[in-house]
Formats: sequence, C-alpha cells, structure tokens
Amino acid sequence: MIEFHEVGVVYPGEQGLDDVEALRDVTLGVRQGEFLALLGPSGCGKSTLLGLAAGLRRPTTGDVRVGGATMARPRPETIAVVFQDYSLFPWRTVVGNIEAGLEFQGVARGARRERAMRYLRMVGLDGFAAAVPRQLSGGMKQRVAIARALALETPILLMDEPFGALDEQTRMVLGEEVSQIFARTDKTILLVTHSLAEAIFLSDRIAVMSGRPGRIRETIEVPAGHPRTPDFMTSAAFHELRDYLFRLLHDEMRASVLRQDRALARDRA
Repeated sequence: MIEFHEVGVVYPGEQGLDDVEALRDVTLGVRQGEFLALLGPSGCGKSTLLGLAAGLRRPTTGDVRVGGATMARPRPETIAVVFQDYSLFPWRTVVGNIEAGLEFQGVARGARRERAMRYLRMVGLDGFAAAVPRQLSGGMKQRVAIARALALETPILLMDEPFGALDEQTRMVLGEEVSQIFARTDKTILLVTHSLAEAIFLSDRIAVMSGRPGRIRETIEVPAGHPRTPDFMTSAAFHELRDYLFRLLHDEMRASVLRQDRALARDRA
C-alpha cells in the first residue's frame, strides 16, 4: 500500500550552515491492512518519512508510492493524518471539528453529522459532542483528532507521535482503543513513535531506523493479533521483544546523542 524505494532527503543549509541529510537509501513497504511502527533515535527522519507518505514533501532521491501511484501531493481522499498537537479548531465544537474534514470532502450536511457522531461513539466521546476543545483533557482532544481522521474513511491513516504529549496512563488507554479500532476498520496505519512499548503494543511490524541519516536497520514482526489488551504487556513475548529492541537501539541512541553534542559544540564555537 505504501512503498519507499531508495529514498533520500537532504535539507539545504540556511545562513551558511551545512546541508542536513535526513534520510539515505530507505527502502520499505507497508502492506495493505498492516499496522507498521517507525522506531528510532530523535532526529533519525521518522517524521520526514511520514511526511513523504502524506505527500507533504518530496524526496531528494528515490520514489514514494501509495497504491502504486507516485506521491506528488497530499491525497485527502486516500490518506488521513493524526498529528501530535491535536490541531483542533478552538472555535468549533467537538462534533464540528470532526465535521470539518468532511466539509472539505464535500459530504452533505446530514451525512456529515451522522458520520461524525458514529466515530465519536467509536472513541467514547459522543457525550461531549457539544463541548469545545478548551473543555477537554489532552487525552480527550487526541480522541477527537483520531475520530476526525477516522471519519474521513480513508484506507490509510498516518500517525505522527499522536500520544507523545500525554501521560503514560492516558497513552495506555488510548493505545488499547486504537488497537480495537484497528481491528474493526482494517486500515493501513503507519505510526511514528519514540516509545518501544507503544510500538510493540500497537503494531504488526516495527521498522527500526538508524541515527541520522536515517536508514532502515531492521524490520521485526510482533507475535500477537488485534485487538490487544493490557495483558499482552505483561507477557514473556512482549518483554523479550522490548529487550531486543532496546539492545538494537542502544548504540544508535548513544551515537545520536554524541552527534547532537558535537553539533552544539561547533555552533557555540
């Protein structure tokens, strides 16, 4: 469903700074109906890769295809995106926020409200349809953002650290809900995360990236079906995979921190 073929991305340097090579020779496929997580050190290009899949940027080298067609622009009829910062309209109600994307799609007024309420029920917020974002907790806002993306009924959902700003308990609850939603909707989902536990709990497969320039170091199957419950997190399979991922990422994380320290030292000099 999503294909990255020998993808490279270089950001031009500004004000005399060197160019930044974000990605190098990334080849990766996301299968139809699969939940794949991108995991790697900070600055390794995970969000850049997600942006390429969304059509929000173009690769410097290589090719990105969705459904067999080269990505040259955003395709809202095919791809919905959930961002870390919720991106809700503060002046709209909860149901109005979900309807916004449907308005852009040209969905009729009556059908918009029916569909918006259906997905609000799916994330357990139908009782807050008339509320505005300032009346919601962080976890509730993220549920609205997820419902808004699901309401577009696109075959592909991209999620860029959607739980990154939430506390651990809320992340766990939302992660369980996302696993249940995934089991019911059969979407293709690409998730960017820094959390080993989140990647294991949610995904069918994990693509581990190296430090910058980001490359795919290894892809790993998660031995569990959907939906998943908190019991999975106490299983031997979960802990064995978490330990393996930690060891795999340890050297990359240390190298990433050292590169950042050297870059900061150069800037100060």
